[in-house]
Amino acid sequence: MGDNKNGEPITEAEAALYDRQIRLWGLDAQKRLRASRILVVGLAGIGAEICKNLVLSGVKSLTMLDNNPVTERDFVSQFLAPREALGKNRAEASLARTQALNPMVAVSADKNNITAKADTFLDDFDVVVATGCSSDILVSIYERCRAKNIKFFASDVFGFYGYMFADLGKHRYVEEERKTIHSAEKKEKEPAKKKQKIDSTETKTVEKFCEFSSLKNSLSCSFSETRVKSLKRLPSVYFILQVILRFRAKHGRAPDSLQRTSDEKELNCLKQEVMSDLNISQDLIDQDFACHCLSELSPVCAIVGGVVGQEIVKAVSGKDAPLNNFFFYDGLEGHGMVECFK
Repeated sequence: MGDNKNGEPITEAEAALYDRQIRLWGLDAQKRLRASRILVVGLAGIGAEICKNLVLSGVKSLTMLDNNPVTERDFVSQFLAPREALGKNRAEASLARTQALNPMVAVSADKNNITAKADTFLDDFDVVVATGCSSDILVSIYERCRAKNIKFFASDVFGFYGYMFADLGKHRYVEEERKTIHSAEKKEKEPAKKKQKIDSTETKTVEKFCEFSSLKNSLSCSFSETRVKSLKRLPSVYFILQVILRFRAKHGRAPDSLQRTSDEKELNCLKQEVMSDLNISQDLIDQDFACHCLSELSPVCAIVGGVVGQEIVKAVSGKDAPLNNFFFYDGLEGHGMVECFK
């Protein structure tokens, strides 16, 4: 079958297992996937969905890192940790079920805190995915990845809302473009009824490049009246994300349905702070948004996790245009949106 970028051949068993994927995006893309080493930080509901998708895609190795214990809250959307694992480390509790999804992928669990890891820890990975993190931890992980040219993704789900951020640096990818070729008509002197036009389609692979904005800049945009009007549809989830990040920084956790009354009140206070700091209208976030931000809803995790998994596959394989740089999902409206904040 040939070698991947690490010189390791794809075995017959792997070729059989990944046959559908190879037919979909090609053998070379599958080889790149087979050589990729992924780190997922955070094993709550969205982290579990991402891990599932990556293991099924056929990456080389997946490391799940989380220093938190399994809680009752996890059972809403975290399907990798069994109920009998309540109180145990979340990464270690998720190991067995994740490995069972695909024995050909090397899956490991790390119960340490990412902030305690040395800079050299990230050298072993091609892609880092940070989920459920506060803004300071996100930026810290991101800056370390950017310095080492490691592809970086961030994601989170808060109630009916979710997002993904990606920075692939200066990214090269290929796309297939189809062009319809019109054959020349037969001699002009022939009767019209005898003239024939035969169309055919030609497919060619085109190399393209794109560059991503930094996470820090994307999270600290200024919104003048001109900028607000320049955006086709200002995604309210972006501003809800800012509120959630501020909540995490203040309380060290996500909003919780078990503390509904106090957390909703706090979210509304933080909304006023965020929108005032950004100097934009409070009306850009619905008045009742707070009651829709509690816990992780499994359907939202599945949708956002599916997008993140797809984007990582595209980033690693170098095939097809990536989403640059935010994807936002609004479960109340039932739609997703891509927007680039710089």
